[in-house]
Amino acid sequence: MKFLERHVTIPVLLICGVFTLANAQTPAMHPDSSQIYFTIVQGKDTLIWAVLPEVDVYADAPPRLQKRVREWNRLVNAVYATYPYARIAAGVLNQVDGHIDSAHYSRRERKEYIKTKEQELKQEFGPGIEDLSIYQGKVLIKLIYRETGTDCYDIIKEMKGGFNARIWQTVAFVFGSNLKTGYNKEEDADIESIVQQLESNPYYYDALYYSRYYRKYN
Repeated sequence: MKFLERHVTIPVLLICGVFTLANAQTPAMHPDSSQIYFTIVQGKDTLIWAVLPEVDVYADAPPRLQKRVREWNRLVNAVYATYPYARIAAGVLNQVDGHIDSAHYSRRERKEYIKTKEQELKQEFGPGIEDLSIYQGKVLIKLIYRETGTDCYDIIKEMKGGFNARIWQTVAFVFGSNLKTGYNKEEDADIESIVQQLESNPYYYDALYYSRYYRKYN
């Protein structure tokens, strides 16, 4: 019996020794003293005081403001899409006027030169302008006046004659537009604000327009 007890006791002691050694090798867990917490004591309770991150809560904008935002975004898009064309139009007009004045063209030669420039512009800008919406077209008419100081009706009349100008004016009326529309910085303050933002940005051109067209006509 003593033999059995001795042989049973040895494994038990070995097992206990293993656990004792394991516990001795495990570092004791101590609170992290590097972190300091602020607390508030209320009666017998001690509560941690912490500052939570701010959460912004926004209510739905009133319908009038939502409408104004939609109108503004629509106008910004239209100015961005049409302003390069207005700048190029101004450059083309300056080029044509300067060339005609210096060349002393006859009436027929002048007409042929203008027709050649018209065909050139159609090839370069026709697809882009045809993709403009009616609203963008109205904005373009205003911007052309801003850049040239002349309304589209008088420009067509000067270049193509009064008959063509009246035809295009009729077409414009059909689509709810007017080629004689002018530009006033106070009345068109929203457009003016967007244009000034564009002009203050050195990259306001589309690179394609700048490299291929703007330098060519200015």
